[in-house]
Amino acid sequence: MQLANLNEGMSLPELRKLVRQESINLYAQASGDFNPIHIDEGFARQTPLGGTIAHGMLVLAYLSQFMTAAFGQGWLTGGSLNVRFKAPARPGDNITVSGKITKIEQEAGTSTVHCEVLCQNQKGEAVITGETKVKVKG
Repeated sequence: MQLANLNEGMSLPELRKLVRQESINLYAQASGDFNPIHIDEGFARQTPLGGTIAHGMLVLAYLSQFMTAAFGQGWLTGGSLNVRFKAPARPGDNITVSGKITKIEQEAGTSTVHCEVLCQNQKGEAVITGETKVKVKG
């Protein structure tokens, strides 16, 4: 996004992702995290969680995809985040990633855009909450 088009209080375009067991399994392969709570449905059903859950970092990747869609290269080269994992995401969950600009700080040809972000499931339950910062030139 161009800095001229940004203002405090502005909502960013939402991203929606369906959590699928196949995606969880692929993430396990890519990350090397084969904890059975993620990939073994029989094991996971016997735990207090009652079934498999997505890796927190998989859902965090959705948040990064959301920020990349909004800020492009600026997010990839000058973005930072501070998040809290609130609840697990499960296969079949529809995750909506949303955010809004809370502050824009100007400093010598570069601006830092602060955003409040949220990943929530189809029930409106927060999965991840947090804040991001991204440097935007202009």
